[in-house]
Amino acid sequence: MQNVILIVHLLLALALIGVVLLQRSEGGGLGMGSGGGGGAMSARSAGTALGKLTWGLAAAFIATSLTLTIFAAQNSATGSVLDRLGVPGAATDDDGTGVPGLDTDGLLPPPSAGDTGDGPLIPQAE
Repeated sequence: MQNVILIVHLLLALALIGVVLLQRSEGGGLGMGSGGGGGAMSARSAGTALGKLTWGLAAAFIATSLTLTIFAAQNSATGSVLDRLGVPGAATDDDGTGVPGLDTDGLLPPPSAGDTGDGPLIPQAE
């Protein structure tokens, strides 16, 4: 059932993209080209067939989105994604940084020979 709704959802998305691209442009973005100086707050134009089809497809798209969300919520486990991967979720201070759960072991390359770690980060010009 979920796969059927997902396929319908994808087809609605493609149809919605196509219908929006078929509509006549008014010459400007964000309602700038409607004329009369009204901008986005001007009176609505007469509903065309493409406009009504756009609203219908948008409503169906939202309905399938909500349906898929409800299915996903019902099928989800109460645990975390990390629990399913088997990653230990205990927040411990493993490396003494003072940040629980931060393990920096292996993130940095080993120090070079004779490096004490207290030198400048940027080499000095000689």
